[in-house]
Amino acid sequence: MSPTENAPRPERLFDLTGRVAVVTGGASGLGEAVSRGFAGQGATVVLVDRDAERLQVATARLRADHPDGGGVDTRTVDVTDAAAVEEVFGDIADAHGRMDILVNSAGVVALAPVEELAPETWETILSVNLTGTFHACQAAARRMKEAGHGRIVNIASQAAHVALDQHAAYGASKSGLFGLTASLARELGPHGVTANTISPTVVMTELGKQAWDGPHGEAHKEQIPTRRFAEPEEIAAAVVYLSSTEAAMVNGADLRIDGGFTIV
Repeated sequence: MSPTENAPRPERLFDLTGRVAVVTGGASGLGEAVSRGFAGQGATVVLVDRDAERLQVATARLRADHPDGGGVDTRTVDVTDAAAVEEVFGDIADAHGRMDILVNSAGVVALAPVEELAPETWETILSVNLTGTFHACQAAARRMKEAGHGRIVNIASQAAHVALDQHAAYGASKSGLFGLTASLARELGPHGVTANTISPTVVMTELGKQAWDGPHGEAHKEQIPTRRFAEPEEIAAAVVYLSSTEAAMVNGADLRIDGGFTIV
């Protein structure tokens, strides 16, 4: 019987009190929303990002909004640097004595017609979105496997399921997460560690609002059965669930939060 099955059930659903959650890309956007979700459920949250200034701002907001949470910590690192990620994750585990949850929200996007997509742009998007996620997963998996418990949630996209105009590099990077996450789920499942992906539609973060403002955004909404885009808190709620004790049997799955856009 796994450590998760032996663990006492929390008094409230999705309670993460005592857990340590690491969120890459945690300084802004969806990563910050996920961090808020974790803090609201009592977890100690470690925001990881390459932007030190934004980390300070996000941390101050999180502490102010959740003074009774499990605590907030930060680390500055570029996820494309494998050695730096390993060092930072080791420091997090040493500082907090554990690493229970990893959410990979760090990502970049650059849209262009495929015939105009610069090789360096392709490399950057794959390096951050896919290889950077692998670095974080690898570093976390080493510690979670040893502990006999863990949750990994990788943020994919609707662009990994359906073809979107000018999304060649972004779609490829997010599609790659499915193969990576499936392998993690199979290898780590016997050790009490689950791995899943979430595929959102456009999320109304600051970046999402800027990218999808105007007629093209309104046209895209008309293609979504619910006729709107997702709010960051809706994605964060799903991440909290997949990171909880209640989701112990969800492994190797992809949760589409797209209002039905990718219905086949």
